[in-house]
Amino acid sequence: METHPFDITVIGAGVVGLAVAEELSRHYGNILLLEKNESHGQETSSRNSEVIHAGIYYPEGTLKASLCVEGRRLLYEACEKRGIPCRRTGKLIVAAGAAEEEALHALLGKAHANGVDDVLMLSGRVVRSLEPEVFAQAGLLSPSTGIVDSHALMRALLVGATGNGVTAVFRSCVTAAHYDGLRHELEINGGESRVTSRVVVNSAGLHSDGVAALPGIDVDTEGYRLKLCKGSYFSASPPPRIRHLVYPVPAPKHEGLGVHATIDLGGRVRFGPDVEYVEAVDYRVDEGKRDAFHASIVTYLPLLPKESLQPDMCGIRPKLQGPGEDVRDFVISEESRLGLPGWVNLVGIESPGLTACLAIAKRVANLIEPLMG
Repeated sequence: METHPFDITVIGAGVVGLAVAEELSRHYGNILLLEKNESHGQETSSRNSEVIHAGIYYPEGTLKASLCVEGRRLLYEACEKRGIPCRRTGKLIVAAGAAEEEALHALLGKAHANGVDDVLMLSGRVVRSLEPEVFAQAGLLSPSTGIVDSHALMRALLVGATGNGVTAVFRSCVTAAHYDGLRHELEINGGESRVTSRVVVNSAGLHSDGVAALPGIDVDTEGYRLKLCKGSYFSASPPPRIRHLVYPVPAPKHEGLGVHATIDLGGRVRFGPDVEYVEAVDYRVDEGKRDAFHASIVTYLPLLPKESLQPDMCGIRPKLQGPGEDVRDFVISEESRLGLPGWVNLVGIESPGLTACLAIAKRVANLIEPLMG
């Protein structure tokens, strides 16, 4: 069987893999992009709130914090330069009582520590002046939060990458990997074809822990084992009249950001996602969740009728953090320490992965630069 040589192979054509492929194609040639699905962005990248996050929630000094702040700037710049639809809607995080108001002050401090200096604390009266249908004792306003057309973004990244010479191949699942001391050999579709590559970037999203295990990494020892976390959404018809994204105060360990109200670029209002750890990928929305969703939503939109809620869609988060566990950071690791030079793992790239995608790509480029001389 013929083996095809490449300098760099990126596994996974979600928004992060696409961003990595395009960024690397600015500096290097002979790049392969592999995707197991029939097209790009079929999983987590196309099943989310499409929010451009400001960088408020994440612990100071983490990759999530720094790459979100950098990525937000890069993403807005890219959208303006390339005509990708986006809008700075702003976001309100609202407190229903005194304890939640204290939590808002903690979030404000975290935002400032992360370099997000445009966040404002608002009284309940000011919140109502901005959003008359929203109930809150207090609120935090993030003016730089927005929304983006994730599909348009991914198309632009794919066009940019292939325009720079990247070979994109779909319906191609990496099923084995071996390092011979010089190059990584990848088996595709159970031996249907093989490629070799000096550098491999594992950006396989929901399957990134499995891909990381292929060359022999013990994903449990390294802390790379993913927990699948389902998030369902409901939409409302008629929708509430809101202009900002509206979020509740997040749970203490930030397993999710609460059932929040988002607006898409067409003006449709959607609520979610919730948090449900699952054993397998399943994109069905349980209509029986309507009562729980409504109970969450009316804490900040008390006039929303339960009957207006309809099942919408769901996504699966590739989380490293399990139920009740502490927050986990992104894994972005070049694995020379494990005897696999040139193998780069991107594991646990959940929110704010969409916001951070361009910054993650630049970080990967910096990691592999010493290997490409």
